[in-house]
Amino acid sequence: MTVAIARILLDRIVALAAERPDEEVCGLLFGNPARIRSAEPTPNVSARPADSFEIAPQALFAAIRAERAGGPRLIGHYHSHPRGRPVPSARDADAAEPGRLWLIVGGGEARLWLAEYAGRFTAVPLDIA
Repeated sequence: MTVAIARILLDRIVALAAERPDEEVCGLLFGNPARIRSAEPTPNVSARPADSFEIAPQALFAAIRAERAGGPRLIGHYHSHPRGRPVPSARDADAAEPGRLWLIVGGGEARLWLAEYAGRFTAVPLDIA
């Protein structure tokens, strides 16, 4: 499995993370299993944004409602690790919803993961065009 993403979209996500180096940024990913077509930044409503994230429930529910009404398909989300690597943390594993893509930014790079069962993740190659 490889997932495509436009270079401009990936660069935008990495830049958003760089703009807020002291907190985790987050957002929603839309597309299909083969391509991330768009990303929507969302507020991080975590009580500890320096080392965790929580997508604003209003943004998540709005995306789900829009998808059900024929809008873009929600395939996952992105977030940053300000002082870490772009790999899932134990906290990420606890929050993982199987089947969703996780794009994680850390150290100026981004890596894509597929959430599996029991908090496990599989690395997914990105096709950056």
